[in-house]
Amino acid sequence: MNTANKLTMLRVVLIPVFLVLLYLPIPFHMAFALVIFILASVTDFIDGYIARHYNQVTDFGKFMDPLADKLLVMSALLWFVEAGRLPAWAMLVVVAREFAVTALRLIAVERGRVIAAAWSGKIKTASTMVCICLMLLFARPWLDVLCAAVILVTTVYSGVEYFVKNRDVMDWRNL
Repeated sequence: MNTANKLTMLRVVLIPVFLVLLYLPIPFHMAFALVIFILASVTDFIDGYIARHYNQVTDFGKFMDPLADKLLVMSALLWFVEAGRLPAWAMLVVVAREFAVTALRLIAVERGRVIAAAWSGKIKTASTMVCICLMLLFARPWLDVLCAAVILVTTVYSGVEYFVKNRDVMDWRNL
């Protein structure tokens, strides 16, 4: 297993640690959870850089890296829903976008095409991770609303962009 894939797996291992810290009734548990979330988020950027820069791109990494990202972000967002700090419908929008883009990519692969990650998707991931960090750091209703808005706008925009730029993948006549 190469370095990039090890970092991806570290991110996966950090997810339950992050969740346990969110629920653990100890002093500064939110600060500890924030540190783990930041560490896990940073591995996302580092493993991608290492994979591309040192030619460590693998099929395992192509599959596991986005899955690890989604698991990390979804676990945090689900906690915010449970804590009453993010509306469930907002979480549904995020989940629906992920399923829709994944379905589009699967259809593209079936047709011999690979859909690369778009910049809007990278911005969505980065802004969502920053918002999660802010929400972990500051429990303020106005900040929760602002972060939910940023997450929703970037999520919807990037999802729409994937479908618009790759509309030729879908054969609408056979639906």
